[in-house]
Amino acid sequence: MANGDNLEESSPLLGKVVENADEKDTHRSSTAAGPDAVPPPPPFRKDTEEENRDGGCDYGWTADGLPVHGSVVGEPVGRAQWETGLCACLGRHDEFCSSDLEVCLLGSVAPCMLYGTNAERLESAPGTFANHCMSYSGLYLIGTSFFGWNCLAPWFTYPTRSAIRRMFNLEGNCEALHRSCGCCELCVEDEVQREHCESVCDFATHVFCHTCALCQEGRELRRRMPHPGFNARPVLVMIPPAEQSMGRGV
Repeated sequence: MANGDNLEESSPLLGKVVENADEKDTHRSSTAAGPDAVPPPPPFRKDTEEENRDGGCDYGWTADGLPVHGSVVGEPVGRAQWETGLCACLGRHDEFCSSDLEVCLLGSVAPCMLYGTNAERLESAPGTFANHCMSYSGLYLIGTSFFGWNCLAPWFTYPTRSAIRRMFNLEGNCEALHRSCGCCELCVEDEVQREHCESVCDFATHVFCHTCALCQEGRELRRRMPHPGFNARPVLVMIPPAEQSMGRGV
């Protein structure tokens, strides 16, 4: 006893260690005595929506810890708007104002060149301008010669509008009508049917507003994609210094 008292006096933490050991032994004996005992319930945790509601957040969190805006992870993203309207021939007063004027001039005077530049930017392949421009010119000449108006080129150009709409997730005519007046609800609900309706609307836009459609697509591509010719790597040219000579001042 004297030794034990001396140990307790020399180490004041020894009493706490002994108490912890007694508690562990008691817990083990109770667990062995009652194998059918019901385990304690896990701590209650709020759902993510309740936590966000209490904390004032309007987004959830994924398993990777990244915030996801919206109510459900994987919720379809809304369509984006076109940068300019269909009838905005002069574009907008921004840094692309001069480019918009160029697009308007090309669409009014040489639509074949405008379509060629649009297709070249969309495909991001330099050198395809001549192929698209010559094809458009041939259809334009045939349509104006035999039918009196440009009726064949829209069949060739409207897939470009559909490709731009899919690439940048832009809103189509059916979705615009559904958003503004509530019609075309059946076409918007089904994804496949919506895409068919949007393709028909793209074709109708090129048939009845061909020049305006080309100009709108040209403005959209110039704002979203650089010209493929500008993607080349810069070349560093080393210029040797000029020959220098030392002269004696007079």
